[in-house]
Amino acid sequence: MTFLGNQSQRIHGGQNTVVGIDFGHWNYLEIIQSSGSWADRSPLHEAASQGRLLALRTLLSQGYNVNAVTIDHVTPLHEACLGDHVACARTLLEAGANANAITIDGVTPLFNACSQGSASCAELLLEYGAKAQLESCFPSPTHEAASKGHHECLNVLIAWGVDIDQDIPHLGTPLYVACMSQQFHCIWKLLYAGADVHKGKYWDTPLHAAAQQPSTEIVNLLIEFGADINAKNTELLRPVDLVTSNSAVERILLQHEATPSSLCQLCRLCIRNYIGRQRLHLIPQMQLPTLLQNFLQYR
Repeated sequence: MTFLGNQSQRIHGGQNTVVGIDFGHWNYLEIIQSSGSWADRSPLHEAASQGRLLALRTLLSQGYNVNAVTIDHVTPLHEACLGDHVACARTLLEAGANANAITIDGVTPLFNACSQGSASCAELLLEYGAKAQLESCFPSPTHEAASKGHHECLNVLIAWGVDIDQDIPHLGTPLYVACMSQQFHCIWKLLYAGADVHKGKYWDTPLHAAAQQPSTEIVNLLIEFGADINAKNTELLRPVDLVTSNSAVERILLQHEATPSSLCQLCRLCIRNYIGRQRLHLIPQMQLPTLLQNFLQYR
């Protein structure tokens, strides 16, 4: 946005007319093109991005278009969510903002909320009809949250029924992305919710990704949830073939190769698989001793 001071100005040039409008506390450039008009970084965008709720409400009451877009199709709602301004986002949505607006890069307000780690904005958007998942050609809120470690956003998405095994060709699954980024809490949330521990990127499993990183904690977690230490990728390499020599991760994998899984672990995996991902949340309601319930839930 360009501020003009207290005076209104008019600038002519080419096919475009640039009109400076004095609007109370706001002065901005409105660009009127021969084919129509569009607002690029309007006062509404600025108020939303800065979390200025009073100014936002004033502008809306004066008739500003709640779905005004910049040349890149960014809406005020995109700005509010990227700034984690929940009150502004709610005001915009109540005024009719499109919860599924898409920029020229395919970014939605929900993606921005998950990128910022704003679980409150994500929940709000979903309540107003935002789609938790779009086609694989668009940026994925789930993958974004997983890669940046925003496990609270993942909780929201999972609660709204997002496909936690969504496989995007150039990224893989959210679990694979989280392993590549070493986001332990996100890995835990995904596995706990029933993510397929074997699905990664093409033939690379999440364990292949984790083996190339230094975290023994993540490797142990994946194995505890049933990761196959002998799985081979397209190059016929196992996770142990990708580790740094003489590293702690290599020692962990070699130890698991020599030590079979316990009967308890195998039973837990079998029972969870039989229950199915969609019903794992019902485990606390099963007529089982609390100790057994906790065991099945990895508590």
